[in-house]
Amino acid sequence: MAWDQPNCDTREPVEVILAKIATSQKMHPLIPMAVFTQVSEFDVRTLLAEYTLGDFIALKGIAAGIENSNFFLTTTQGEYVLTVFEVLKVEQLPFYIELMHHLAEKAIPVPQPQTRKDGTRLSTLHGKPAAIVSKLPGSYEAKPNASHCAIAGETLARAHLAGMDFSIQQPNLRGLPWWTSTAPTVAPFLNETLAQLLQDTLTEQQTLAKTTEYMSLPRGPSHCDLFRDNVLFAGTPDRPVMGGFIDFYFAGVDSWIFDVAVSVNDWCIDHANGKFHPELLESWLKAYARIRPFTESERHVWPAILRGAALRFWISRLYDFYLPRPAQTLKPHDPGHFERILTQRTISASMALPKES
Repeated sequence: MAWDQPNCDTREPVEVILAKIATSQKMHPLIPMAVFTQVSEFDVRTLLAEYTLGDFIALKGIAAGIENSNFFLTTTQGEYVLTVFEVLKVEQLPFYIELMHHLAEKAIPVPQPQTRKDGTRLSTLHGKPAAIVSKLPGSYEAKPNASHCAIAGETLARAHLAGMDFSIQQPNLRGLPWWTSTAPTVAPFLNETLAQLLQDTLTEQQTLAKTTEYMSLPRGPSHCDLFRDNVLFAGTPDRPVMGGFIDFYFAGVDSWIFDVAVSVNDWCIDHANGKFHPELLESWLKAYARIRPFTESERHVWPAILRGAALRFWISRLYDFYLPRPAQTLKPHDPGHFERILTQRTISASMALPKES
């Protein structure tokens, strides 16, 4: 696969490009503005008439996320999150909404979509699909310790098993076909060495996906984006309690080991260089394996799957960084972070998956 290379000597530093993007969008580079659809008290009162969630008390916009408008909603019956979907269409949403409902019904701590009086769980607000879900306790932990990792790993394993009988099928839309189609778009922004790393890793993943071993990997509904900021903890740093998993809108059916790899590539590393913290990684993997033991095939493909998980987010960050959407309102993440992680997964041996259950 041949990719044209730009003159890398003239490319500006990452920090300069980020500042220009922020300036061109006329926004402060550190302040997210994630409410795209304005929602009034009248709108919410009208919407609540379709539910049995009590009477309106308060609504507050949430400054987080880049694809949806989110609000904290308080009623006489409890606290909820109202989401207006800005990108996903109504026909694309049942997988995500019904998966969360399915997991919540099986006592997995996830936001539970609330059911309307007519038995459905999707509404319409200002011509856009919307949903009301339960508000989970806690906040995300920026610097997880071994206890946080163990709780998150155990909960992910429980979620995987709970989703085995979920009936709706949707592939991971940011899986290998997306990597293959998007890599040629971002490769011209890379120097020769990084373009080669991108191509070599993509080729490895394409080859792996054709093997009988890969096709036999346990799979099912997966979060596919379980970073630290998508998990809430209550309790204290020394005695954390799981609050729940949030933001399922990148979920899809994929190999469960890929879901684990995505998670540990964020949770269990030194964020300065991408190297694993052995204590954190061991805690995560052992806790997961106590609920769902890893298979021999998963142990064998583990190093390659870790590289694939790093590749997925390197490509998406490269795309968002160099080809931002016109309406994107958040400062794009530095793609160099996942470049470093992928480099580490390429040059260093990874901790083997535990064999004990």
